[in-house]
Amino acid sequence: MSVACGLECVFCVGFSRWAWKRCTHVGSDDSATWTAATPEEFEPIPRICRVILAVYEPDLKNPKISPSTGKFDLNPDWVIKRVTHEKTQGRSPPYIIYVDHNHREIVLAIRGLNLAKESDYKILLDNKLGQKMFGGGFVHQGLLKSAAWVLNQESETLRSVWEENGKEYDMVFAGHSLGSGVAALMAILVITTPAMIGHVPRSKIRCFAVAPARCMSLNLAVKYADVIFSVILQDDFLPRTATPLEDIFKSVFCLPCLLFLVCLRDTFIPEGRKLRDPRRLYAPGRIYHIVERKFCRCGRFPPEVRTAIPVDGRFEHIVLSSNATSDHAILWIERESEKALQQLREKSSEETVVTMAPKEKRMERFNTLEKEHKDALERAVSLNIPHAVSAAEEEEEEEQEQEQCNNQEASEPMSKKKNWDEVVEKLFHKSNSGEFVLNENVAPKR
Repeated sequence: MSVACGLECVFCVGFSRWAWKRCTHVGSDDSATWTAATPEEFEPIPRICRVILAVYEPDLKNPKISPSTGKFDLNPDWVIKRVTHEKTQGRSPPYIIYVDHNHREIVLAIRGLNLAKESDYKILLDNKLGQKMFGGGFVHQGLLKSAAWVLNQESETLRSVWEENGKEYDMVFAGHSLGSGVAALMAILVITTPAMIGHVPRSKIRCFAVAPARCMSLNLAVKYADVIFSVILQDDFLPRTATPLEDIFKSVFCLPCLLFLVCLRDTFIPEGRKLRDPRRLYAPGRIYHIVERKFCRCGRFPPEVRTAIPVDGRFEHIVLSSNATSDHAILWIERESEKALQQLREKSSEETVVTMAPKEKRMERFNTLEKEHKDALERAVSLNIPHAVSAAEEEEEEEQEQEQCNNQEASEPMSKKKNWDEVVEKLFHKSNSGEFVLNENVAPKR
């Protein structure tokens, strides 16, 4: 009897401890040890959020959505292409191509999931855990197919616009939610096969994944952290949910129940086991975490932005919060990111002691970001992350890719379209109905 009572006490104490830790885990805990972002590196994010919001607007000259700045700071005449659901025929979410001459950027922005469109669900459902390898890791098959379809449609447009502007503009891919996964995989496709859009160098390619879906394995998420930047608002559920996306949206009408069960399950999975699972998908790239609420505090506080390239502890636990779904909304993310940027600028201007020139300060931050990326690559290797590569191997791969790009550009200047067709044929084949079907024998690239 006494033994049974003792075991019961131990169980109650253990369960109470677990319940306390889970219920007191807040979104800010995930980035508690990260460094603060600088205004210079965070400056593009609110602006890119507004470009994504523009995809939701059928008429930018008479917008219905009011961003934090009061109006869209986009020139409607610089939107060179708008593709709707009807034009994509369900192969991709709607998107726009916008040439920002003020910031010297060509932006392809993709909207998030439309709950009223069955085609968006088909993209999410087109995947099983560990079904597709690409680029040395696992990726979401449906999002990869969608990314390749968009590039197949728009590669000539992107190339011509880039060349018309003297090959000086940056190529930016951006998306929210479902669109973030498509944009991230588009960036990887363009980097691994630069002939797609006229040999744009890696240094001019960037991707902003807002409220990102888990779309690639950990080694790829770390490898491309110098190009892909994820933006997460406090308690957003999607970047933390390792459950396959198809299960999430099958249960969209009972999402709180699903999140609670996922939270319960993931608590008892050892961290090492998660890291060694090559099929497990993660939010891509470097992460910017916007934190605006504190534990046991009411209301929203002035937002702060933390950034890192985490390897272990990469948003692994669901936050039991009433804001888990509202923090996923692009409108809230745009407003809070704009507030955060203003806070960063005010804090920077209040620093009265100037220790170095602004140009030297920017160069120092650039070197720090580069070092953080190399440290993350080495950290992934030390933790035995499947398919992870060291910083030296990554530099060697980049040099080989650049040399191959230069050779192709010099030897085949007139075969631009053929290069992209070869890439599509390697990854896909056309079915009898004319649709692109992903080949089953795509080998991982190391």
